[in-house]
Amino acid sequence: MDSLPIFRKILKFDWLLIFMIFLLVCIGCLSLYSAAGGDWNPWANRHFQRSIIGFVIALVIAITDIKIIYKYAWLPFIISIILLLTLYFTSSQGVNRWLDLGALKIQPSEIAKISIILALARYFHDINIRDYGKVLYSVLALLIAMPIIILTVIQPDLGTAIMQILIVAVIIFLAGLRIWLLFISLGAFIACMPLIWFNLHDYQKQRILTHLDPSLDSLGAGYHINQSKIALGSGGIFGKGFLHGSQSHLDFLPEKQTDFIFTMIGEEFGLAGTLFVLMIFALIMLYCTIISFLQSSQFSRLLCSGIVFMLFSYVFVNVGMVSGLLPVVGAPLPLISYGGSSMLTIFISFGIILSASVHRFDKIEIKNY
Repeated sequence: MDSLPIFRKILKFDWLLIFMIFLLVCIGCLSLYSAAGGDWNPWANRHFQRSIIGFVIALVIAITDIKIIYKYAWLPFIISIILLLTLYFTSSQGVNRWLDLGALKIQPSEIAKISIILALARYFHDINIRDYGKVLYSVLALLIAMPIIILTVIQPDLGTAIMQILIVAVIIFLAGLRIWLLFISLGAFIACMPLIWFNLHDYQKQRILTHLDPSLDSLGAGYHINQSKIALGSGGIFGKGFLHGSQSHLDFLPEKQTDFIFTMIGEEFGLAGTLFVLMIFALIMLYCTIISFLQSSQFSRLLCSGIVFMLFSYVFVNVGMVSGLLPVVGAPLPLISYGGSSMLTIFISFGIILSASVHRFDKIEIKNY
């Protein structure tokens, strides 16, 4: 049983981490206010409301004993598979990544990221320490995550599926995978690239070709990235000023409230503004990494480390996408972009990090569960 009173848990919260999360939410609200032309509706107001709900969820998880999170770690994984299967069997032809539950509309593949981390953290915690890094157990870990990855690929949502695969790979590596096996796996992936290419959908191939040469379709698939580069470059060092981004407010910049919100920040606040946002993300990831080093159990350590990498992948893919370093794949910027599923996933993740920090000295005995 958890013997630590709730009040003492609250006192042990990492309030600096909570402050940095709150700061990102505020930046998101102001950016969405600007994206709407100086109006709290339709995005900023809902973003703020969702963040309040997200904070409540995170704080409830934070006061939950890490042993309870360990005990039910497989449950979110099973629920994610059920949601993805429901999406598959209820979808018509074409791309469909959203599951309509009436009052709630969610993207199961986003929520599945944290469920994979929970499941694999428990899996590696439960096996004998002598078996860490063995090929058989690493392959089994990959097979465990495969149903979610396959269901994500057939949506189709290749970008999210690749992020899920990378999350699995990082957790397997942190659990003790031999470095030579990592290189062999990387070589096998490179060798399979021609096969992967021929099995891509036409629009996915077009995204990659347009990324390599945006002029191939400057008014179509290349339009997004061209306008994004123009907006980023026009911001200069200190930007054009709040509510004065011409590319954004003249509607040249597409999806400015979601995928390209970082571009809008760059146009209005320049290089200084984008570096400030990236610095906050870097501090959060560094802080969470330190928390992972302080954990007393393999489960908590892998859980925190996996979440750090998930957050890094969100930021890296979004920033790389809008700056032209990566193909446009539709990745949100955590806590800043408008969107419910990604925000829910991030707040659940931070709640788990806070719980792990509060209970960092707790030992998790396998035999108890």
